[in-house]
Amino acid sequence: MIRTTAVAVLLAASLPAFASEQAPAKLDLAKAKEIAKDLCVACHGADGNSPTSANPILAGQIPQYLYKQLTNFKSVDGKPPVRDNAIMAGMVAALSDEDMHSLAVYFSQQKMTPSVATNEKLLAQGQALWRKGDFEKGIPACAGCHGPAGAGLPVQYPRLAGQYAEYTVNQLKTFRSHERANDAESMMRVIAGKLSDPQINAVAEYVAGLR
Repeated sequence: MIRTTAVAVLLAASLPAFASEQAPAKLDLAKAKEIAKDLCVACHGADGNSPTSANPILAGQIPQYLYKQLTNFKSVDGKPPVRDNAIMAGMVAALSDEDMHSLAVYFSQQKMTPSVATNEKLLAQGQALWRKGDFEKGIPACAGCHGPAGAGLPVQYPRLAGQYAEYTVNQLKTFRSHERANDAESMMRVIAGKLSDPQINAVAEYVAGLR
């Protein structure tokens, strides 16, 4: 097991205020727990600790980020979802706004069982990208936005510390290809577009060991 001590590259850009421009949503955490057990368990675990590295760990995630993703997966007024994922679109189709708020808070309150870094050869490169970026390629230091412990920044950036490397790799690649485009001002699409496959793998491995 390899554990790193700095922070991560993040997959999503800025987030909207969590019901900041309207009355706070009513929360029903008991209902959210039941939804998690019935609807989310197979892919994410009942407590948000995903049993498979292809799916993200949701436990301990910033609630604003979780709410944004749930709403982005949902089709509104017949329009395509902002974030295209057929499985998630089906899962959120019947959820109300209150349900999504409640699920976001419920998962944020669960204790995360973090992933681990396993490829020591990639950590030095991942750490360098995190701390310094790549000046020649115009890649900024990840630490400039995502903080020194990978915990994310509420309302703006999600927690990445301890996330599965496989999931992080997949998301960076979908930002790079513009398959995922729910980042504010194309921030992650621009950055990921400058990352090579080896750089993506290194950063993702480093992220997995952050605490």
